[in-house]
Amino acid sequence: MSATPAHSDASTGAPGRDARLDNAKFILIALVVIGHAIEPLTDYGPTSALYYWIYFFHMPAFIMISGYLSRSFDGSSTRVEKLVLSIAVPYLIFWGLHQAFYAVERGGLPDSLSILKPTWTLWFLVALFVWRLTVPVWKRLRWPVAIALVISLFATTTDLGTTLSVGRVLSFLPFFVLGLSLRREHFAHLDRLWVRVGAVVVLTTTAVLSVPISDRLSRDWLFWRDSLTDRDIDPLMPSIGIRLAFMGIALAMTVAVLALTPKRRTWFTSLGAYTLFVYLGHSVILLVLKASPWYDAMNGAIGLAATIALGAAITLALCSAWVRKGLQWAVEPQATWFLRQDDQGLAHKRAEARRAEDEPPAKPSGASA
Repeated sequence: MSATPAHSDASTGAPGRDARLDNAKFILIALVVIGHAIEPLTDYGPTSALYYWIYFFHMPAFIMISGYLSRSFDGSSTRVEKLVLSIAVPYLIFWGLHQAFYAVERGGLPDSLSILKPTWTLWFLVALFVWRLTVPVWKRLRWPVAIALVISLFATTTDLGTTLSVGRVLSFLPFFVLGLSLRREHFAHLDRLWVRVGAVVVLTTTAVLSVPISDRLSRDWLFWRDSLTDRDIDPLMPSIGIRLAFMGIALAMTVAVLALTPKRRTWFTSLGAYTLFVYLGHSVILLVLKASPWYDAMNGAIGLAATIALGAAITLALCSAWVRKGLQWAVEPQATWFLRQDDQGLAHKRAEARRAEDEPPAKPSGASA
């Protein structure tokens, strides 16, 4: 999730990094953690409304930013190799960790151990892997956003199942393609006064609406996980209309959050480069937390406030240098053995770099022994 969550391989001070996007990524990843943390408390009305409000937009916003940051993907062997090492390998590692936890918690192995069925939060890595592989296709199309929207809507009318989280891959596709279609100059419009005023109105209105909506509409609308057929809902009207309404709300709230996000460096700007550590790490922490007595003791406003604070603390802890160093083997594995060595891939280049470091520098011509 640099694009994904974000990868930490780029220095936060590197030329060309957008402070607004780094700030937004940190805010959104904090909302991801808080949303997951408060989910067991949603029997309490205000918690349910907050949960609904967060889920209105937090993943669509993250996915749109991911699309924007994926514009340089060209399908070259170097890019594909990096994609495998930064997305596919961490997926396999955390899928194994999740399954190990489930096995201990349930006292036995689950019915299915297929790696094609992502566990909990890992659907995003699958989706990002697929979306990035298709970037060259979208960049060649004349109306990519419109085509992605049509694909997404038609996908709601067929059985999709859970393999490779294809429901979410197709449902969220328009947000990723929209991000691909954005340019730096588009973000300049966010600084206009009327846009910022409108952003406050949008976020306030949706916060108010989340109270009655959370009582009347299923949360399945927020998860974008299943097709309408999978949910045994008429895939035509008004279901398509509701899906479009949720897309519109997500887009409006995404623009609003970006408009209100500081565009200059802040104390958390540098933390926006570590969202992949937070995204993957928090899933393991919360699996353990949900199996602990924590939620038995949490209730009402105090329980909500304490769990929000805990979610924020988890986010900051996972961004810290010592935690990142401890998680690097899983989040940023140097698994070059996983790939074939070729003359153009990163694995080959890294091997050459290591050999160069091990060899003494060549002596200049004519130098004495």
